[in-house]
Parts: sequence; C-alpha cells; structure tokens
Amino acid sequence: MSKKPFWTAVIDRIKALSGQRSLRPWIIGAVVFLGLFGLLMVDLLPSGVDLRVGQVSPVDVMAPTTQVYEAETQRRREAAGRSAVREASEDAANYDVDSATVAEAEEDMEKLFEMVFDKPLDDTVPGTSMEERREYAPEIAQWVRTGLDIQVQSEHIDILLASAADRRQELEHWMKSLLLGPLEDGIASGEAQEAVEDIGAQAAENVEFSRLAPLVVALADAFFEPNLVLDLEAVEEARQQAKNAVEPVTIVEGEAILRKGDVVRRNHLELLSELGIRRDGADYPALVGLAGFVLALMALPGVYLYQYRRSILLQDGLLGLLALVVLTVAAVTKVLDLVQWQAAIFLSPIALAGMLTTLLLEARLALMIVTSLSIVAAVLAGFDFAVGAVLLAGGVAGVYTVSHVSQRGDLMRAGFIVGAVQFTVMIFLALMTSDLSLAGHSYLAWVNGVLSSVIAIGFLPYLESLFGITSAIRLLELSNPNQPVLRRLLMETPGTYHHSIIVGNLAEAAADAIGADGLLARVGATYHDIGKLKRPYFFGENQVGGHNPHDRIAASLSTLIITSHVKDGLELAKEYRLPRVVRQFISQHHGTDLVKFFYHRAREQGGDSVDEKRFRYSGPKPQTKETAIVSLADAVEAAVRSLSKTSPGKIEGLVHKIIKDRLHDGQLDECELTFKDLDYIAHAFTNVLVGIFHARVEYPDNIKREDIEGKRS
Repeated sequence: MSKKPFWTAVIDRIKALSGQRSLRPWIIGAVVFLGLFGLLMVDLLPSGVDLRVGQVSPVDVMAPTTQVYEAETQRRREAAGRSAVREASEDAANYDVDSATVAEAEEDMEKLFEMVFDKPLDDTVPGTSMEERREYAPEIAQWVRTGLDIQVQSEHIDILLASAADRRQELEHWMKSLLLGPLEDGIASGEAQEAVEDIGAQAAENVEFSRLAPLVVALADAFFEPNLVLDLEAVEEARQQAKNAVEPVTIVEGEAILRKGDVVRRNHLELLSELGIRRDGADYPALVGLAGFVLALMALPGVYLYQYRRSILLQDGLLGLLALVVLTVAAVTKVLDLVQWQAAIFLSPIALAGMLTTLLLEARLALMIVTSLSIVAAVLAGFDFAVGAVLLAGGVAGVYTVSHVSQRGDLMRAGFIVGAVQFTVMIFLALMTSDLSLAGHSYLAWVNGVLSSVIAIGFLPYLESLFGITSAIRLLELSNPNQPVLRRLLMETPGTYHHSIIVGNLAEAAADAIGADGLLARVGATYHDIGKLKRPYFFGENQVGGHNPHDRIAASLSTLIITSHVKDGLELAKEYRLPRVVRQFISQHHGTDLVKFFYHRAREQGGDSVDEKRFRYSGPKPQTKETAIVSLADAVEAAVRSLSKTSPGKIEGLVHKIIKDRLHDGQLDECELTFKDLDYIAHAFTNVLVGIFHARVEYPDNIKREDIEGKRS
C-alpha cells in the first residue's frame, strides 16, 4: 500500500478536524483571531528595505514623504556653532580685562617702592639718607627678589635711589603709569614679550629717567602676562545664533535616497531610518502584547456566548455570520485608517455591525461586538480616544434603535438616530478638547449613520438567506395577511385561519410572559396548520352544515389524514420558501401526541389489539420554548372552543388539565420550559381565552340593532 504524500495527509487531517462539530467554534474563533491580529499587526511589521553598509543597492529607493532630515540638520548646526565660536574667540570685542592682574601689579609696585625707600636697613636704624641706602643696594635688591619675585639687580636699585633724590613722587607716578597702562588696556595671549619690549623702548626715550629703562624692563617682565578674559556668554550667544541661522535639511517626497547600483554608506542607513523605510527586524514583545490584546477583545463576547447563548456557538451558520460581520467591519476600518485623510476613520461602519448583529442574532451580543470593534478602531487610529468614543456611541445607538423594529423603514430612522448621537458626541468632545477639526468633521457622523442603515437594509435579505437566519423584520413580513399562503389559508380554510390567529395571540402572550420571543411564537402559530390546505374539510373547524367525512371512513385512515397535515405543511412551507425557524413550528406543534378521538374509536371497534403508535404523530417533540408554547396553545384553543358553555373557572381548569396532560405524556421533555414557566403560560392562556370567550347578554329578537347601540332617532 503506497504511503500518502505529507501535504495530502495534512489536508486530510484538517478536513477531518473541521468535520468535528465540537471543533468548529474553535476553528471559526481562530479565523477571527488571525484576521484581527493580521489587521492590527500591519503597523508592527517591519517595512521598507533591508540594506547594509557597503552593500550595492539592488533597487532605487525614494523618499515616501517630505520631512526634515534631523541628523544632517543637527550636524550642520553643530558645525556652524563651532565656526562661530572660533570667530568669536578671535574677536577682541569679546574679551574683558582681568582687573585682578592690574590690582596685583599696582600692589607689587607699592611694595617695591616701600622696600627700596622705606624699609629699615637693620633693627637699630629705622631709616637712612639716599646716599647711605645706595651702599646697601645689593641687600635691597635681594629683598625685592625674595619678597616680590622680581629679578632686579643691585645696580637697578642704585640707579633708582640715585634718580629719586627729591623726585620720588614724580618717579613713582611715571613708573606706575608706564607699567600699569598696558595691563589696563589688556595684554592678549602671546603679546606679553612684545609689550615688555615696547615698554622698555618708551622708558629709554624718556630723557629724565632713561637710566631706569633696565629696571622698567625687569618690572614689566615680572608684571606683564595675558590678562584678557573671553566673554563666554557672548561666545555662547554667537554660537546659538549661528546654529539657528542654519535652515533645516528637507528631504522631498519622491527624492532619490539611493539609486540602483549605489554603494550603501552609513549616512544612507541613517536617512532610511529617519524616513521609516528601513527594515530592521520585528518587535516581538509588541507582537506578543498584540496577541494578548486580541484575545482579550474576543473573550468579551466569547464568554457571554458560552455562558448565556451557547446555542449560537453550536450553530455554524450563526457563528459564521458573527465572524463575517466582525472581520468585514474591522477590515473596512483598517482601509479607512490607511486613507491619507485622517478624518476618514469616523466613517467606520461599527454602527452597521451593531444593527446587523441585533437584527440577526441578539442585542446584548451586539453591544459587546460594537464595544470590541470601537476599541479596535481607536487602536488603529493611534490610540485616539475621540475615535473610540464616537464610534462606540454610534454603535450602541444602532443596537438600541433596531431592537424593536416593525418594518424596514425603521432602519432608516435608526440611521438618522445613529448620526445624531455621533454628531452630538463629536461636538461635545470638540468643546472639551478645543479641537476645532473634530467639530469641522462632525458632518461625517450623519454620513456614517445613513450609510450604515442603507447598507443594513440592502444586505439583510442576503445574509438571512446565506446563513439561514430569520430576522425580526422578516418575521414581521411573514405575519402580513397578504402573504400568498396566508391568503390561501383565509380563503380556503377560514376556520383554520381564525384558529391560527387565536393560537398566535395565545402564544405571543405566553411567550412574553416567560421572556421568550413573542413575535416568533405568533408567526410560527400563524403558519403551524397550513398543511390543512390540502384536505381542509377533514378538519372540524372548516366543516359546515354538520357534514363530517370521517363518519364514513375507518379510524386508522382518519388518523392518517389528520396526522398528514404536518407533512403536507412542510411541503407547502418548502414550496413557499418559508424559513427553517417557521418550519419547525409545523413539524413540532403536535410532537408525538396521541390522536385520542380516533384511537378510542379504533379501540371500540378492534378492542385492545389496536397499536397506539399508529395513532400518534411522528414528531419531533417541541425543541424550543416557542414551539412548545404554540403546541400548548393549539391544544388549549381547540379544547376551549369545544366547550358548550364557558366560564373563567372552566377555562382555567381546562388549561391546567391540558398542560398537565402534555407534561405527563412527555411532550415537553425536550424543550427548556420550567414548572414556573408553565404556571406563567397557564395564567397568560387563561387571561386571553377569558377575554375571547366571555359571556354575552342575550337580547330579545324584537329589539332592533339601533336600540342596542342607542342610536334610535
């Protein structure tokens, strides 16, 4: 035996798993998860080109948008700033004289003159004449060298003492002005020696004190040092002005970044990164977070379905419809997010999702769906709270406005309500955030609402047909007496028609009393006996003149005719394309009940050998609350109509007896009715029937109609 190829085996395994009913909800859930994850993951995926330094570019790379090249702009500004600092450092206007050097030099000169002229020569002689101090010139020179670190010679001191005879003040003033002047003007770096030579030349040119030129040079050499300090604030201001003067480097949309065949340099990769077109690996932590986020969104409706509406999980059509609505609306929202016009996201059809889910499935589930989709829209819009709030308000409004529609025209009204709600929310948010653009785009709320209702009206029939779902609107259309099969029922079997109408009233009242679908029960009751159209006069409500064809045929044949109205009804339902949810009322309204009248007649004729199974309906038993209610209402209405005299007490007793008999016969075993529900149903049946079969006053024959109505002139 040949072994199957690997991929063939995998495909066969997938088909086998998908065929298992318990796995189908998980498969559909996985499809929804992957769809939402894929739509949201687009923003997290690496995009652009994957290049390396030194690689030859295989393609032309163009700038996708116009934007500033920040890195190059910063480099140019830094270069301009450095150049401005150099220029400012070379500008003398940016330097200030260090006054401390001037004060220090002046202080040292005063100490010099004090040492030369005023310091005692020894402890016993406080002072001497100039001639005597000249003899101590070497000692005085040593004092100056030691105390002031000025390299003077004894002959310099001797000349100073000789020149200062009777002219000390003049000499001191001349030397201070000569030596302190350059310091006060400022000596730049590298100019100290030149200043010393210049001062020496000036001293030599002085006729009176030219002999002191060597001393002046020695003092200048000690005092002169660069004392110009750079003004850092001025330099920094010049640097900032130079940087601000540099225009930003702009990359224009469509500009070539790399040409095919160019060698990739480091600056190319830098520019590609700034433009966001360099691919450099996926953000795996973000992807994990996204997966958890999508699972959390799906858990909201998923847990609700599992806890309260497990029937939807078990029906592939309903679950598939829900998945289709969610993925389609999410995909449209993503497309709108990709549009260059930022406000386009406000056209997201989340209100449409709420309307369709409410009409085809359930309102509470729809609320959860619009909540999850609104969060998705907000995330796609860059975590924009305003987008999420507006779309959520519109979605909730759509759910509530279509919860009790009576005709398709109500959907248009719902669209305007959705638009009004979204418009109001956008205006309020604009006032709260002072965002004028939000107010300017508020007209999109009306467009969204109207489009949602129009699309819902257009797609609703197709979705109903495709997924085998009957909406409330479809049920209302089926309840119209002008439906072809109902017109036939009225014209050909008037008794059955009126019986069905009364059963519908009973069923609707009972269904509303226990929280079931009253509209579905009423419509199902209206069609439950359409099989009687095939042989109308074999049923008592359609017989006139007291003629009963069953009197001339065997009980077994009568039973066959009576029970065949279920099969005949299903054939007519198929012919008139009635939805499955209505056909189940036809097939289940008698369950496996016993046709008691003909069974007892057969026993009278054949004794105990009569097989009871031959006198029972083929079923199935009622599977839902609504079909069970119609089954009970059908039996109750027929029984009460057969009473010769009615009273509230008799009606109530008969209702309870029939419900009890059906319960004991096991006809209610497969539906979800509780004993409490049965009490409510009996009470609702009694109230309706008492109103229908109430006692009437018998008027004498000789009283005219005008007298009864009080209209005699």
